[in-house]
Amino acid sequence: MSERDDLIRRTKSFAVRILKLVDALPNTASGRAIANQISRSGTSVGANYRAARRGRSKKEFIAKLGIVVEEVDETVYWLELIVETGMLPTTKVSDLLDEAAQLTRIFAKARKTARS
Repeated sequence: MSERDDLIRRTKSFAVRILKLVDALPNTASGRAIANQISRSGTSVGANYRAARRGRSKKEFIAKLGIVVEEVDETVYWLELIVETGMLPTTKVSDLLDEAAQLTRIFAKARKTARS
């Protein structure tokens, strides 16, 4: 399996895990608000990476990777809020936070490499 195929698998798995986390959030006004936000950002990581791979030019590829980095970073923000507000215990969120941090590093480095 190539590194690109591995990233497609990882970003899709990340989206599935985010959606499962959303289902575990409390059915409160704040829980629903965060659920809406994190479901959008967490699932768009993989969708935008796939779009980047289909980019028609290097410039488009770099721009789409920038979106991927922004979306995964936004997802980290929502995960941190979930923990800091006590909506879910850290144990339920820590693996996703770790994966998000890894994906952020991978895509930020890929974007930097593509620029040079």
